[in-house]
Amino acid sequence: MAMGEFSMDLSEDQVTLRDWVHGFALEKMRPIAAEWDEREETPWPFIEEAAKIGIYGLEFMMSALADPTGLSLMVALEELAWGDAGLCMSLMGTSLGVAGIVANGTPEQQMEWVPQCYGTPDDVKLAAFCVSEPDAGSDVSSLRTRATYDEATDEWVLTGTKTWITNGGIANTHVVVASVDPALGARGQASFVVPEGTPGIRMGQKFKKMGIRASHTAEVVLEECRVPGRCLLGGKEKLDERLARAREGKRSSGQAAMATFEATRPAVGAQALGIARAAYEFALDYAKERKQFGRAIVENQAIAFKLANMKTSLDAARLLVWRAAWMAATRKTFTSGEGSMSKYFAGETAVRVTEDAIQILGGYGYVREYPVERWHRDAKIYTIFEGTSEIQRLIVARAISGVHIR
Repeated sequence: MAMGEFSMDLSEDQVTLRDWVHGFALEKMRPIAAEWDEREETPWPFIEEAAKIGIYGLEFMMSALADPTGLSLMVALEELAWGDAGLCMSLMGTSLGVAGIVANGTPEQQMEWVPQCYGTPDDVKLAAFCVSEPDAGSDVSSLRTRATYDEATDEWVLTGTKTWITNGGIANTHVVVASVDPALGARGQASFVVPEGTPGIRMGQKFKKMGIRASHTAEVVLEECRVPGRCLLGGKEKLDERLARAREGKRSSGQAAMATFEATRPAVGAQALGIARAAYEFALDYAKERKQFGRAIVENQAIAFKLANMKTSLDAARLLVWRAAWMAATRKTFTSGEGSMSKYFAGETAVRVTEDAIQILGGYGYVREYPVERWHRDAKIYTIFEGTSEIQRLIVARAISGVHIR
């Protein structure tokens, strides 16, 4: 694009990608969404189908992430969540583990572990990213899971309990953030890969959730779980240097968990956006068809204005998500917490828009025969996971004020 030109049009490739994923969402996700919501199980047949056609897998993620504008993945995720958020998360949970490896691992580690996270279309694998703990949700600096180095065997010994973990315990590869030096808080943490078949890692309680029920969420219990030294992401030399700097009180280049979350926030926002758009479209169609007092309900200003607000919020959220994704892809610095802004605004928009959709449908909105009640249940988690709305606002507030607001 020549200097001075500005376009908000998606490229031909991006439009092709969007239409392809939309077709998959319409034909393969929408028809089975209610069933898997009821079953509350990992939808293996669906994940396998997605892998066979190339939507679940390393190649899909790599080609989406290779887009220099950063928008391809956002466009694809919006469509998948438009299909169904729970099914979408059953596909996207692995990418959190992958992001943890990419954010913290050496190029060699990335080459080794990332393909193992997805497996192949004939042998599908899952990954999990394990940060949250029963007493450390928003406060990732207070992790209790310990990683102790055993010099005699060149192994790390992991002990602790992780909770709210997507794919927790059923994943083939777990990426675990643990404390090496608790006195240093977040700066004393490191990330470890726990490969498939490692003894000492198991699933704890599986959670029954309000929404995104096709996505598996559980505790992960680590009991003297031993992993080879090479499973420390980034390597021991780098960790020792980082810990030494932290002990001297020098600034470090960030912490293991937060580096992953900041990069993935716009992607979470894009999913929230997909749910909101699904609800808005459904409510708009309904309002144009539903007759009360001799006319379509959309002819009532109360309904029409609600729809206008829904559409405006939706478009505003998309612009924030796209901006954050573009800034990340073009290596621009988030000076005002733009990644957090996008996730915060899109999550809150999804909750509000899905609630408005229920209101427009009235009694029909409240029954399970129609999908809007499910979309509302699915939307709520987007104001909680990967940083609550309160934490996102804290990040933005600190960025714009330069003050360490608590």
